Amino acid sequence: MGLFSKPIKTMDDLFHHTLQDIYYAEQQITKALPKMIAKASDPQLKQGFETHLRETEGQIKRLERVFQDLGQPAKGVRCAAMDGIIEEAEEIIGDTDDAEVRDAAMLAAAQAVEHYEITRYGTLIAHARQLGHTQVVAPLQQTLDEEKAADKKLTALAESRVNRKAA
Repeated sequence: MGLFSKPIKTMDDLFHHTLQDIYYAEQQITKALPKMIAKASDPQLKQGFETHLRETEGQIKRLERVFQDLGQPAKGVRCAAMDGIIEEAEEIIGDTDDAEVRDAAMLAAAQAVEHYEITRYGTLIAHARQLGHTQVVAPLQQTLDEEKAADKKLTALAESRVNRKAA
């Protein structure tokens, strides 16, 4: 149990903790993306990061509505996994002098973020269904679909341009 989080005793506690985890994670992503946008040299990668920043801001608003629908305050709980993914990305980006290699590193980091989000949203949907929180399944599914689409776009960009230019 974290210092500022309550004990997880029930499946509902786990569901709410996971919701708070992804809320925190999405907020951290909105702080990291502008740095990645500034450092991206590939115009399509830069545009992809800009688009995903706007999408992430919408996902945060959607999460706030989910909290509201559940009668809970919208608040995050520190997500060590997302903090670690972002910290590792910042280290690699900072250690990379070649712009094309840096683009490949940022794209790989973005995919790590997407994969974490896909996992969390999939779990939230399964738990919401199990717990009878059917009113929040659709907005969570919408975000999951967006995360999967973002991952596919990143894969296509990596395979068609960014990784090839960095090699």
